[in-house]
Amino acid sequence: MAAKKKLSRTVAVLEELRAYALAFPGAHTKSPWPNHLDAAVKEKTFAYLPERAPPLTMSVKLPSSSGIALMLPFAKPTPYGLGKSGWVSVSFEEGEDVPVEMLKEWIDESYRAVAPKKLAAQVGAGAKAAAPKKSVAPKKKAAAKKKK
Repeated sequence: MAAKKKLSRTVAVLEELRAYALAFPGAHTKSPWPNHLDAAVKEKTFAYLPERAPPLTMSVKLPSSSGIALMLPFAKPTPYGLGKSGWVSVSFEEGEDVPVEMLKEWIDESYRAVAPKKLAAQVGAGAKAAAPKKSVAPKKKAAAKKKK
């Protein structure tokens, strides 16, 4: 029986980010160029990802946070004129710290910027709608009991 090869940290992060991106409504993989396995929605790419790592690279569209993102040492405007439209690229070598949660937030922002409005509106709708009901209802009941 062959031993299972341990994934490098960079490969594991790439797989985690790809799985996160593909969980969005209508998301699918797209491979327009060699060595790419990007995340797209309605044939529009929202996360350029490599097929393999290291290095771990990613490009996403950040219409709201690109200015802040570009202040980070590992981020730069995406080449080929995409940087002018808010696209940001990052690169991490094996062993470098990767801010996974921040990159997931960027994937979320990019998806919402690229996806059709109907699909983007589905993201988190159930969780957002349920949260206020649970936190508001007990307060209303407590206030009603005080009035009696």
